[in-house]
Amino acid sequence: MKMHFCIPVSQQRSDALGGRYVVRPGPGSGWAGRGPVTMLTYPSAYPGRGVCVCSCIPVRYSQLHDWNEQLRRVFGNCLPPFPPKYYLAMTTAMADERRNQLEQYLQNVTMDPNVLRSDVFVEFLKLAQLNTFDITTKKAYLDIFLPNEESIKIEIITSDTAERVLEVASHKIGLCRELLGYFGLFLIEFGKEGKLSVVKKLADFELPYVSLGSSEVENCKVGLRKWYMDPSLDSMLMDCRAALDLLYMQAIQDIEKEWAKPTQAQRQKLAAFQEEDSQTKFLELAREVQHYGYLQLDPCTCDYPEPGSGAVLSVGNNEISCCITLPDSQTQDVIFQMSRVKCWQVTFLGTLLDVDGPQRTLNQKLELRFQYSEDSCWQWFVIYTKQAFLLSSCLKKMISEKMVKLAAKNPEMQIEVPEQSKSKKYHIQQSQQKDYSSFLSRKSKIKIAKDDCVFGNIKEEDL
Repeated sequence: MKMHFCIPVSQQRSDALGGRYVVRPGPGSGWAGRGPVTMLTYPSAYPGRGVCVCSCIPVRYSQLHDWNEQLRRVFGNCLPPFPPKYYLAMTTAMADERRNQLEQYLQNVTMDPNVLRSDVFVEFLKLAQLNTFDITTKKAYLDIFLPNEESIKIEIITSDTAERVLEVASHKIGLCRELLGYFGLFLIEFGKEGKLSVVKKLADFELPYVSLGSSEVENCKVGLRKWYMDPSLDSMLMDCRAALDLLYMQAIQDIEKEWAKPTQAQRQKLAAFQEEDSQTKFLELAREVQHYGYLQLDPCTCDYPEPGSGAVLSVGNNEISCCITLPDSQTQDVIFQMSRVKCWQVTFLGTLLDVDGPQRTLNQKLELRFQYSEDSCWQWFVIYTKQAFLLSSCLKKMISEKMVKLAAKNPEMQIEVPEQSKSKKYHIQQSQQKDYSSFLSRKSKIKIAKDDCVFGNIKEEDL
């Protein structure tokens, strides 16, 4: 599946020799393009004081061009076409066209998991992160917080990627190496009164030391959590003591934070199992609890049933569960099944406020809109949230897990899912037809036909 890259705004500057170049910063700890061209960014929207704080890392077009040439020497002509050089001065229209072309290139090149894991890809992004924040490569110590909010201190190199840091932390707590794909590192904000907010999942090539140091979120820490959306996958981890401990800690934390919502009877039984320290029985019952294993986002707004409606989203188990606050202060629970989601997109709505440093403050939130089958026709629903990229990652995760299950039932269907096991490959036939759907009007109520399941129509280009 594609990664998120966008180039929403630009600024023109002059260099020391009087030449002019364009900087196009966008949401993300990413890579900004310089020269009369564009920039490379990946999203890393940090919530803080009601705005999105993002990082932009300047890189000239020539550097991106050289990077593409290095990738082609490894992967050949299977890569998408790279935007051509212009040898004469570019007009604004030409610059915008190449910006769009670069954005499309970056979206497409990261669809290949082999490219994402390649040394050429990772090393380029590692150096960009280190150079932008002027970080030297040296030994350092990093606290990794477990779901029980206790931490372990590990020795790392400042240039270690999230993938490497996860390996070090897992080794220290005794987590089986083959189970690493079920866990991930996250930036987590520990707020007042025990509130917890998952800011984002760290991509494998991100540098946790740099991401943590450049974050402007107060009391933000690197946390270790399970990274799958299907609660039934717990069964794959029960034989590993360290994995069982992590699941148990996270289940307790989710219940305490009211992300998972047990009934009173379930709560009493869970308390008894916890008193007995019966982790297996606790988790078996926890899987029956509403929203167990879901990730809850911070309060946000949506356009359903009317614009500006408040919402709290919980994502997991192939659904988006929304608790919507209506204008009369009444609440309404709405569930969107992933089997009826056709596609979605994340859009940056803000404008650039500070352009002089690597930190970029954006004055509006992001939006995620998804196309959904409602009353046998496709409708668009919009969610305005600073955690739009995290939400998108959760949706992609649910899709990939569903694909694996389908492949297991039908040996002829195979897909590649690098997160769960980098040694296992699956392949699936994909439709080449692209769907250009228009923005449809909203309906007053959600009423889904039982046989209206469109999961088979989801295409890679829609994601």
